[in-house]
Amino acid sequence: MRLIRFRVTNFRSVADSGWLDVDEATALIGVNESGKTNLLLPLWKLNPARDGEIQPTSDFPKALFGQIRDAPGSHRFIEAEFDPGHDAARLADLAGMPVEGVTPVRVARFYDGRHEIAFPSDRRETEAPVAAIRALLDEGVARIGAATPLKSEAELHAQAQARLAELRKGLARTKTLDAAAVGALHDAVAELLPESPAKTSKLVPALTRLAGQLAAERDRIGRPDPASVEALRKAVLEALPPFVYYSNYGNLDSEIYLPHVVENLAREDLGAKEAAKARTLRVLFGFVGLEPQEILELGRDFKDIRAEAEAEVVRREGAQGFFKTLFRRGVSKATGGDAPGTEELARIAEAKRTRSILLQSAGTKLTDSFREWWKQGDYRFRFEADGNHFRIWVADDRRPQEIELENRSTGLQWFLSFFLVFVVESVGAHRRAVLLLDEPGQSLHPLAQRDLSAFFEGLAESNQLLYTAHSPFLVDADRLERARKVYVAGDGSTRVTGDLRETEGSDSQRGAAYAVHSALNLSVAEAMLWGCQPVVVGGTVDQLYLSAVKALLVAGRRISPAREIAFPPSGGVRIAKVVASMLSGQSEQLPAILLADDADGRAMAADLRAGLYAEAGRQVLDLAEITGMAGARAEDLFPPAFLADLLDRIERRPETRMADVVAEGRPFVDQAEAWAAGQGIALPEGWRVELARRAKLRALQRGPGAFEGDTVRTWKALFDSLTRLGAG
Repeated sequence: MRLIRFRVTNFRSVADSGWLDVDEATALIGVNESGKTNLLLPLWKLNPARDGEIQPTSDFPKALFGQIRDAPGSHRFIEAEFDPGHDAARLADLAGMPVEGVTPVRVARFYDGRHEIAFPSDRRETEAPVAAIRALLDEGVARIGAATPLKSEAELHAQAQARLAELRKGLARTKTLDAAAVGALHDAVAELLPESPAKTSKLVPALTRLAGQLAAERDRIGRPDPASVEALRKAVLEALPPFVYYSNYGNLDSEIYLPHVVENLAREDLGAKEAAKARTLRVLFGFVGLEPQEILELGRDFKDIRAEAEAEVVRREGAQGFFKTLFRRGVSKATGGDAPGTEELARIAEAKRTRSILLQSAGTKLTDSFREWWKQGDYRFRFEADGNHFRIWVADDRRPQEIELENRSTGLQWFLSFFLVFVVESVGAHRRAVLLLDEPGQSLHPLAQRDLSAFFEGLAESNQLLYTAHSPFLVDADRLERARKVYVAGDGSTRVTGDLRETEGSDSQRGAAYAVHSALNLSVAEAMLWGCQPVVVGGTVDQLYLSAVKALLVAGRRISPAREIAFPPSGGVRIAKVVASMLSGQSEQLPAILLADDADGRAMAADLRAGLYAEAGRQVLDLAEITGMAGARAEDLFPPAFLADLLDRIERRPETRMADVVAEGRPFVDQAEAWAAGQGIALPEGWRVELARRAKLRALQRGPGAFEGDTVRTWKALFDSLTRLGAG
């Protein structure tokens, strides 16, 4: 099962996060104390792989502490929706409904530890319109009236007509009927059926058909809530992915005392810090194929062996054994028999040689594997064992002399520990798990944080992950659809949004936006330094759609741009002027600007053409020219049916689906807003960003072959124009 979105309510500083969509890798960006951790912890506690107990004094919001303590079963703190994937058919069979009804699966947890499951897409009805039941009775009356009764059925015929008229008259007092009421109608009709009807009867089949129709309607609206089916509930909870929360990554020490390692790996009562180190050591030794006990045994010399033998005698025989060992040691020294024999020396030497080979092989394996992930240096690791002590030495091209791991940078220590835990555990015990990483990579250099962001890409292939951060280097400017802003609202509660332009508290607390904008600035700077072709766009929505179109055209080999094309969003005329001026610094050529044909876009275009772009008006493009549609916005680059289907998945409430009414050749945003108004719903703030994020993800999943005809021709014409403008 794959996590789609989640919602936190009344957990610590979070009053109501709202529904938060997640991708394969999702970044929660915010300043310290904004409440990022308070979004991860309840998700972990939904189904923790280990630990994750509910802690009332820590988890209950202080303002509601008394209420929740008195009735913990009345307060849910987390609910999440999942795509059941290959489990869908099995769940649908257990639920007795179509497969589309079990997607998504919603799982909630309450403060008393109870789980609740639901199926938001299940269109189960609990009442039937009286008009539909009356129509069934009318059809039955007509069939019975048209049926010629046998002589023996004259009384039954009159009785049936009178009974049905009575039933129809009773329907005038209500507008809907529940399963019990429809069942009563069925029973009333079924009572009319004789026990042994004549084979040539035409009246009885008409009554039987009506009874069957009423029974089917009763069963339809009386179908039990699938969430109440215990077998289904059990199957959902068993299929639920475990959540693994990490905040302490257990940095390795350079010198490790093996007897303590052996002891700690067997203990379950360690503190958080020691447990994290023990976990990292367990992964290290397992990854490189070493056993701490074996390394300890292979390193024993003659004195260790003799001391262990004497200790065993003392343990077994007490004081008598102690004096016995002292006497034997004195006799051995007096007679010269205290030294090991040749055979024993050879055995000890062979054991130590074996240990040396094992350590050398293990160091080579770690070096080769680590090199694939860490790009900040070509590091070489060597393991050394000296008696009970195990050491890790590190060298690299810039520092060829070996230095103990503990004396290398904290960033290297952190990344090595992180690498070991996640590379090994993500394909082992945690293969199905959703990984929740709290502030990873804080001690890493900015370039190393970039490598960590790339590391997450590989990790997400086997595990969904969510991580918190406040560094712009952990925000991928090319994947802004993965970023969510976390901030403190005016009432002091934690808020989270996928709309990166949403207002974020006071000016002094716009830390999440600052991190995101810094990431964009870094992306723009890199575009300048490395010769990319920037195309300034109006906002995040435009960036998401255009980056998706570019990726699809390149993947489909429709375009082969000589330079990478980047889409920095402007967010307004003033910012657009600054960005354009910055980007024209090296080439002295103003970048192309692509704007929507809405009121803001037209005003921005007029302002730019009258000012900064007075001599380069052709560099300012609008989507109406590209699409041939007045009022076009970035959405109109994609087929309206494609977007309508996605919007229907976001807004599941309306009776009429957007996909049923959307039309070609008209601006999609205008149609969506009109549809929402007609259905009596208010599209949430930032709905265009959410739709764009989903559209990009779905388009890239489907690939370039899913789009053809006029859509692809429009895309190619747009990018051909951009390429010509970039060439001057």
